[in-house]
Amino acid sequence: MHPTVSELIVHDAAIRENTAAFARLTGDRLMAVLKADAFGHGAIAHSVVEAGARSIGVTSIEEAVALRESGVDAPILSWLNTPEADFEEAVRRRIDLAVSSTELLAAVARGAVRAGSPARIHLHIDVGMARDGCAAADWAPLCALARETEASGSARVVGIMGHMSCADDPADPQNARERLVFENAIRTARRRGLSPACSHLAATAATLTGAGTGFDIHRIGAGLFGIDPSGSTDLLKPALTLTSRVVSSREVGAGTGVGYGLDFVAQRSTHLALLPVGYGDGLPREASGRAEVLVRGRRRPLVGRFSMDMIVVDTGEEQLQPGERVTVFGPGDEGEPTVAEWAAWSRTIPHEIVTRLGSRIPRIHRTVELSHHPRHSARPQGAAA
Repeated sequence: MHPTVSELIVHDAAIRENTAAFARLTGDRLMAVLKADAFGHGAIAHSVVEAGARSIGVTSIEEAVALRESGVDAPILSWLNTPEADFEEAVRRRIDLAVSSTELLAAVARGAVRAGSPARIHLHIDVGMARDGCAAADWAPLCALARETEASGSARVVGIMGHMSCADDPADPQNARERLVFENAIRTARRRGLSPACSHLAATAATLTGAGTGFDIHRIGAGLFGIDPSGSTDLLKPALTLTSRVVSSREVGAGTGVGYGLDFVAQRSTHLALLPVGYGDGLPREASGRAEVLVRGRRRPLVGRFSMDMIVVDTGEEQLQPGERVTVFGPGDEGEPTVAEWAAWSRTIPHEIVTRLGSRIPRIHRTVELSHHPRHSARPQGAAA
């Protein structure tokens, strides 16, 4: 496939505006979460730092090292590593590390000894998700060992972190329970002789709804890219536009079936256009029979099952020409489908749509501002002014 047949345009200006908005919203306490290749948006680390992010969060050490090698000098936190990870390299690269177990803490300490410098660690408490983080029953022993590790000079506890499970709904009583767990964890850490400089509980949803405010850092990932998990604001600007070009177009008669299984059968004479993009590029097959694209300023349905490399557009009375560009999704300002709509058609969340887009589609970064409709400013409940 020619590299320009399908293009994923990354609107850097939108990401910068979203970042600046969250910097204001959080009182300049923003950690930009750029895991999974910045939610599929690619190399935007320098943009978010310039726009107001004070630090960066990623999952693996490998992601953090790549950012360092790209010239990012801001503080970086990595929070999802096994005991076999290269903690020596992380310490040498000045990468903060989240620690959720005594086993992991011991591995980090060994890496720090080899590096000849203390590791900067954020103790991670599970506040209620039963996912990552230290179980509440194991928290006090972890804090005690962390204090011993500090005394040995191989680590320094600089933060305590957690992640909320139901923050998209500010009225959910689970939010109050999880805040109590987190606050108790901080008190326990201090009673064990630790003096963390910062604490952080809120991600995008918890920041927008106010469910996780009141701590020192806000970890914002999805929101930087125009995704609002809480549905509570129209402040954010989507940052991706996916387009493709027509390979061929044909006229078919009534009764013509399309694609595997012939799930779609034309009820009238119509035109079909073939686009060279499919589930091999990340378009969810689940959206077959529901999704639409923008063609010549008008929405047209995708028909038949998605193939690995192809989707088919029913263009009705219009016959498209080979090479014509079609918008699969974008910010929505020109009437094109949005990532949120694709998520609904696919019965998933916008995060999955943007992160699953494959490497066959080149990322093209554009800094020109989009002509978005006016948006009102929004402040989440309990957020810093």
